[in-house]
Amino acid sequence: MIPSPRRALPAGKARVGYTQKGLVSAGPRRLSVLVPTIFLPPLPHFAAPRLLAAGPRWPPGRASCAVTVGNFDGVHLGHAAIVARLLEAGRRLGLPTAALTFDPHPARILRPDAAPAALSTPDRRAGLLLDLGVDAVLVQPVDRAFLALPAAAFYREVLRGTVGAAAIVEGPDFRFGADRQGDLALLESLAAADGAEVITVGPLERGGEPVSSSRIRRLISAGEIEAARGLLTAPYRVDGLVVHGQARGRTLGFPTANLEGITTLLPAAGVYAGLAHPPAASAGAGGRKPLSPSPAAIHIGPNVTFGATGVTVEVHLIGFDGDLYGQRLDVDFLARLRDTRRFESLDDLKAQLATDVARAAAIGAGFPSSSSG
Repeated sequence: MIPSPRRALPAGKARVGYTQKGLVSAGPRRLSVLVPTIFLPPLPHFAAPRLLAAGPRWPPGRASCAVTVGNFDGVHLGHAAIVARLLEAGRRLGLPTAALTFDPHPARILRPDAAPAALSTPDRRAGLLLDLGVDAVLVQPVDRAFLALPAAAFYREVLRGTVGAAAIVEGPDFRFGADRQGDLALLESLAAADGAEVITVGPLERGGEPVSSSRIRRLISAGEIEAARGLLTAPYRVDGLVVHGQARGRTLGFPTANLEGITTLLPAAGVYAGLAHPPAASAGAGGRKPLSPSPAAIHIGPNVTFGATGVTVEVHLIGFDGDLYGQRLDVDFLARLRDTRRFESLDDLKAQLATDVARAAAIGAGFPSSSSG
């Protein structure tokens, strides 16, 4: 018998040896039989997926589900096409549906200097996926231990083990496991071996180009908010903490909420029309009372008329009167109104601000309240 190796193996590596397995009778002789044995390395310790959000159809203690896996950054129309097939599979198989996403984006661990700017926070992403009809959103914590997990182990331990995936719905460029070694062909092979179903959804195109998070990032970075909105399932949103600013807007008659701590991609410098979602107001013993979204005029960039060079995000909530300091504010972008520029006088600036606010009010009033507010 060949002894098993004593040294630990690197993550993802396996070695084949031979061990003595049983005895076969051959008359007066007894023959030893050598069979191959696979020595698997120990799996790295990683955190299991956790439930981020769930709808009323997500049963506690469920045994299996139909699932789709991805970053779902921004939740665009391509993601919606995958979710539609997921819901179809769930109905056909009588299973609840789930989306498994990641936090942080794996690139932020592997290539932090080159990681793409996020289009959505995990909570926003979960809300949008639930709006599409998914029963639950699971989030996989990402660290180097998880990223070292071989593709087959990710399938076995996460998809089949923790998530209980009986059906998996993915796009054709799906990759998984350490070094993105797993592809759709491997997924189909692994699933076929234990009776799981794999459903492939082709890429969705708009304007002769695939809908993708990277395409949407380019549009937002260029300030092309309306074009980006046409590819998303809901308006592009940022959220930030309302802090004290220079109070210039209040002096001019247009008070603004100054936002800091924004973790998602900022649109290009300019003035935009949008919808702001004030936090729920206190209703005494009754709890918190939701507030209606407010049309908003949003300025991003330096206040060049006042000689400022730092980029600020200022939101004028049209018709809103309340104290937002120290609270987080969600802001949806609907349309770009103009570039930032320097004005020769405060009267010229005030006249332009009045025009901006009137246009933003008209655009915001004509737009339905954004979902997942």
